[in-house]
Amino acid sequence: MTRSLLTPADLGRKGFLEMLDRAAALKEAKRTGTERPALTGRNIALVFQKDSTRTRCAFEVAAHDQGAHVTYLGPSGSHLGREESVADTARVLGSMFDGIEFRGFGQETVEELARHAGVPVWNGLTDEWHPTQMLADVLTMREHHSGEIGSISFCFTGDGRSNIARSLLITGAMLGVDVRIAAPAELSPPEPLVQEAQCLAAATGARVRITDDPATALDGAAFVYTDVWVSMGEPDAEWDRRVPLLTPYRVTAETMAATGRPDTRFLHCLPAVHDTTTELGRRIHRRYGLAGAEVADEVFTSAASVVFQQAENRLHTIKAVLVAALGE
Repeated sequence: MTRSLLTPADLGRKGFLEMLDRAAALKEAKRTGTERPALTGRNIALVFQKDSTRTRCAFEVAAHDQGAHVTYLGPSGSHLGREESVADTARVLGSMFDGIEFRGFGQETVEELARHAGVPVWNGLTDEWHPTQMLADVLTMREHHSGEIGSISFCFTGDGRSNIARSLLITGAMLGVDVRIAAPAELSPPEPLVQEAQCLAAATGARVRITDDPATALDGAAFVYTDVWVSMGEPDAEWDRRVPLLTPYRVTAETMAATGRPDTRFLHCLPAVHDTTTELGRRIHRRYGLAGAEVADEVFTSAASVVFQQAENRLHTIKAVLVAALGE
């Protein structure tokens, strides 16, 4: 099993499922007060070009629970990419730390860190991929699914080019599940990525469906997943283009009912624009007349929503990644 984690496919199907088993065991150990530190004396650098709530907290608490120390380098906290090259930063950090987490923009940055650091590097999010989120997502699905992993069906509805949609497509195909992506044609996953997913599916038995028809994608889905319509770092003007495109893919009570299943669960990686209690939510309401954006509050706060369990699972899955890389 690779010690770095840069894309969802890095673990492979077997390694991914083993990581979920490890995470579930660590979650139970924390719940029962029987957790045993495996990272005592380890030092971990957290390098963030993009701000975060869940990713930072999950890495910090996971490390502390396991006895490790962390150093947080925020968007203005290092010379990375400005006064110092990625390769030089990697060599410096690799000489002082046992592992490095990176959350930022380009995938090429985290890959260059991994090439030069000499220690494990973990992708906490880039514009292309979000592998640690995938572990939390599938753990959450598994906790609400009684059958084999291959019998899971999920539908992502929204921007099919986003790092979440891309990651779900590849993860689902790798694991052999029923993957549906509902997105407008101009926001559909890039064709090379779809071909990669289809190649994986041919080996694992996954069912992959990309469509601009939400009703087709939703039918029979056990999980409905969406994400913000405009990501961090994208211009605010993108809202003007994406709101008309993506409103038909918004998750509402009608969307959930369209699965035809009373047990369908709702997933979101957070943060979510689901009401008008935030500055962004109020701005969207003023400009477009929407109370919330990608998901209606009636779904986000419903019994079908497992988003906060999903957020907590970031902790347990990231802890599993750290222990697998540094604790053995």
